[in-house]
Amino acid sequence: MKRFLVSSVATLVIPMALAAQPAASQQAQANPIALAYRAFGSHYGGWLVAAFDSIPASKYGYKPTPAQQTVGYIAQHLEDANYQLCGPIGGTKPTLTAKDSLADTVRALWPKDTLVTRLKASLAFCDNVLGKIEDAKLAEAIPSGPPGSGRTIVRARYMLAYETDLAEHYAQIASYMRLMGMVPPSALPRPSR
Repeated sequence: MKRFLVSSVATLVIPMALAAQPAASQQAQANPIALAYRAFGSHYGGWLVAAFDSIPASKYGYKPTPAQQTVGYIAQHLEDANYQLCGPIGGTKPTLTAKDSLADTVRALWPKDTLVTRLKASLAFCDNVLGKIEDAKLAEAIPSGPPGSGRTIVRARYMLAYETDLAEHYAQIASYMRLMGMVPPSALPRPSR
């Protein structure tokens, strides 16, 4: 009888507990691949912001060799690339201003605060776009290339390009930081729990 009672209570309680899980947890269970893309973007995006925040403004013109990009150039490039990659993923376009049409070399000379603020905005745009993508939409064909070209690629390919771009540029800026005698965010001690 006791075993029957425990079994009956468990039969009633477990489904109610599962139904009461937060919506985010249910979202993760329903879309684990899309959530993994978003988490990866947030991870590397956070490191990039921390890196650019910690590099002194006076070092934004630094580049290890004449052929390489400056710190400021990398920051403005990331902003632009984030919009170029995440816009098609979500079928949205960022709001652009006249400043956005300036040459990359001009934007690379903007003040550190401007570059970091704009980088953060582009990462927030991407996070918002990726937060709306469901696993079922990852294989959908979306336009690629010049408008009217008829070329398409699967949405997951754009997402992978976004993640890869963040990781590549984080490795680049982390190397620059080491050359400047700084410790990149990924190498800092983790806070104790």
